[in-house]
Amino acid sequence: MSLGKEFLKELLLESEVTRTYLASVPFEKKDFKPSDKSETLGRLAIHVAEITAWWTHTVTSDKLDFAGFVPEDINDTVQLLGYFDGLLAEAKKHLMKVKDEEFEKDWSMVYGEHVVFTLPKKQVARRFCMNHLIHHRAQLGVYLRLLGIFVPAVYGPSADDDQVLLIKNFNSISLD
Repeated sequence: MSLGKEFLKELLLESEVTRTYLASVPFEKKDFKPSDKSETLGRLAIHVAEITAWWTHTVTSDKLDFAGFVPEDINDTVQLLGYFDGLLAEAKKHLMKVKDEEFEKDWSMVYGEHVVFTLPKKQVARRFCMNHLIHHRAQLGVYLRLLGIFVPAVYGPSADDDQVLLIKNFNSISLD
């Protein structure tokens, strides 16, 4: 199996959980932030969704330039889920066909002329696309907890969910 397809299987597993978290976001509380240094709930939720686009950027280009970046203006859960689903479909399309050699190439995150980092695309996929998503999704869980909103299970039941989460077998994920 190609690296792109292996990453895609993992992304699809994580995306099931991510979508559940995004569906839990109460946009009537989008301005909530747990501290002055924190992002708002609305911006964090949009960021969790938009990270999915980074898979496409990673396999189709050699850099992502944040100069002039403006996040999507999303104000309800239906818009958020539609945005996420569209980005996931695009990532799936590209991960299905990317050649393994592409993951050996360097990729950079830049802000105009400033290079934030440069890493091989394989490391970008793992650290920047996957781990970064999981990190911010966990933050979103904290926001939900602080707001008294049901926190969905991730890799096992949450304190709000007494049902055992059945962990899917990686090999049972269909890429069709």
